[in-house]
Amino acid sequence: MTSRENTGSEQPAGDPGQTRWLSLDEQALWLELREFAKGLPRAIDRQLSGDSDVSGGEYAILAVVSEAGADAVRSGDLAAKLGWERSRVSHLLRRMEARGLIHRCAASSDGRGQDIALTDAGWEKIHSAAPGHVTMVRETIFDPLTPEQQAQLHDALTSIRAAAEERGLW
Repeated sequence: MTSRENTGSEQPAGDPGQTRWLSLDEQALWLELREFAKGLPRAIDRQLSGDSDVSGGEYAILAVVSEAGADAVRSGDLAAKLGWERSRVSHLLRRMEARGLIHRCAASSDGRGQDIALTDAGWEKIHSAAPGHVTMVRETIFDPLTPEQQAQLHDALTSIRAAAEERGLW
């Protein structure tokens, strides 16, 4: 992401038509962030698949539905909470229903959507998968960082997400 003419050490003086190339430090940080963003979902999938025979996406659905307690979750609300396309959620719900982890029925409130609830097998799956998943998250994300670094990471990620949302990218 650098230019041969501009290594990033010289920033254009406010000309909106000029590209603000990344400095070497910014480029290194960007590449690290990109690799992290690419690798974390794969690491989560490997851990969950290996320990609990559930994918990261399936675990995310189980977690959101389990947090509703005894109440069912509408499929549209589930997609919104996860920030996923409805088609992705629908595909995973079909697969999870075939595995006996969730139950789908017409929404009780208006009959137009679907209510999603965990089956007994779904409750067993989330209860058995959660300890290993939390351990992986703790050991991978939190243990390497001091409390101050955790706070800085939180602030940085919040700022990045806010900037992306402001630009309509999130």
